[in-house]
Amino acid sequence: MSETGTSKRTLPVWAEQLRQKYLAGEASVFVLYGNVFDRYLVDGVAHGMTEFLSQVLLKENKNRIMEISLDRGVRFLQGATTEEKEVLYGYLADKGLPGIFESVERRMREHASNAVIFPYAGTIFPNGDPQMMSLEDRIAFTTLHRWSLDDALAQKDNVVILLCESLAEINQAIMSNPKVAAVEVPIPQETERETAVMHYAPRMEEQQVKLLAKQTAGLRVIQLSSIVAAEGPQGLREAERTKLIASLLQGQANAEDRAAKLSAITAGMTPEEIAHLIDPGKTLAVDVNADPYSEMMEIVRKRKRELIEKECAGLIEFIEPKHDLSAVGGNEHIKTELMEIAKAIKSGDKARSPMGLLAVGAMGAGKTFVIKAFLKEAGLSGVSLKNFRSKWVGSTEANLERVLTAVKAMGPIAVVIDEGDRSFGKQGDDSDGGTSSRVIARLKEFMSDTENRGKVLFILMTNRPDKLDTDIKRPGRLDRKIPFFYADTATERADIVKAILSRYDVKCSIDWANTLPVFDVLRGYSNADLEAVALLALEFAKRGDGEITSAIFEMAVADFMPPQETQMIAFMEMLAVFETSRRSMLPDRFKNMTPQEVQQQLQVLRNAI
Repeated sequence: MSETGTSKRTLPVWAEQLRQKYLAGEASVFVLYGNVFDRYLVDGVAHGMTEFLSQVLLKENKNRIMEISLDRGVRFLQGATTEEKEVLYGYLADKGLPGIFESVERRMREHASNAVIFPYAGTIFPNGDPQMMSLEDRIAFTTLHRWSLDDALAQKDNVVILLCESLAEINQAIMSNPKVAAVEVPIPQETERETAVMHYAPRMEEQQVKLLAKQTAGLRVIQLSSIVAAEGPQGLREAERTKLIASLLQGQANAEDRAAKLSAITAGMTPEEIAHLIDPGKTLAVDVNADPYSEMMEIVRKRKRELIEKECAGLIEFIEPKHDLSAVGGNEHIKTELMEIAKAIKSGDKARSPMGLLAVGAMGAGKTFVIKAFLKEAGLSGVSLKNFRSKWVGSTEANLERVLTAVKAMGPIAVVIDEGDRSFGKQGDDSDGGTSSRVIARLKEFMSDTENRGKVLFILMTNRPDKLDTDIKRPGRLDRKIPFFYADTATERADIVKAILSRYDVKCSIDWANTLPVFDVLRGYSNADLEAVALLALEFAKRGDGEITSAIFEMAVADFMPPQETQMIAFMEMLAVFETSRRSMLPDRFKNMTPQEVQQQLQVLRNAI
């Protein structure tokens, strides 16, 4: 890592950062974390991380390069003679990990300019309570700690590099060492993805390359190669894929041109998978005549979702809303507010784009449906956090970092957390060893990072905002508090039922104007209750000719029994009033209440329940 040699090459930003830190004498032990198991393109060649370090970054500057891992012990990547290898392996035959460290240290002291790489550092220096660690784990940590502070080793021009996907995987005492430096290896940016697409698909047209680079935010180079590689060692070649897809699209408009475009993004797929993905019997959600790339991009989006969900091992799930805000009945004040936010996000106006939204209101008020419709309206990809908590020490934090890294790389995106009071509830005891506190602290830090404004939008939904940690609700994390209430008027309830029925393939001849007295009877019904009534009417209708008439709807109203938890609902509504960030979004019955009146009413209801 001298000033010559590697400096002549164009290195990835993170590699240049590591080189400069080493030359400046900042550290002799480095932790590379994040996207460390990807492919890195240098001078038209794609390298794995260990290969990149040994053949590009360190090759011309280190006499010996050694790799230490649990599965292969110590392995020379450069500089050892055959005799030395035999002596080393023979010496280590019955010594285990302590023997490896002892032997490698001797060579670093006897010979100058060595590099030691730990490709799976979390398995050798695991995170956890020191008192619960094995003797080997303690030996590994103390040896590394001693190496980092040993001036004699540093003067011999030795460097140690640890690789891990998350800093949470390794012993945290390592990172507190002043002679250890951490360097993040990020997910590829758009320009890097463009370079990767051109590398793996050199014949792809420029416009297609740019579209793919833009659409594949969040994917690693190794994942891009699995999508666009023209020719691979296994699977169908591009010409074979083109022929197969052309046969699937036979007789359809622009079949030949579409087949050429689709074959470019179906690398690594079996004929059965291609046939399932490109089913000529499916109705396309895009217009291939209006945009010749629309079909291709729709399939890329599907493949991207599959790859990221697989990589995150079930930690996140993509949200695929079917309806936009036009399918939402009533809630005009909420729709107006969300439409303005959607416009700001679409236009890239960061100043008007909130960091986060808090949707509050009683159960069944339509929070989930409206928020999903908002995502479609805003053109935002959305993911929901699944259970990333683990019983293993350090795994929960590592899972969270993996999720946050993926989310940040995929932006602009919305992270939706339903029942937010469960995820961000007020902290009580420390029965989980402080894991919950650390997780919530990390989420708070991420949510308030202003670099994420306009890129990552957090949306929390809850009917009990009083159970949320107060700090999570402050401006800069959840800027907008949007209250949801049950419909106040018969007209609003009629609009909601009309919107619900429009989403089903059903004949409807309800005389909406003359049926308003019926909707007046439904006062206090939630959106979920109204949907249940509508579906009951649909069930009654299908017993006859399938048409919902006013009489059938009245029959459903008379037969339906709504939930009776009126006090709890009133309490949740008052909580929504208390939390809202704008008085204009409140129903008329709450608009003129003073903060003192809201507090008093909350106390009365809290005592009642």
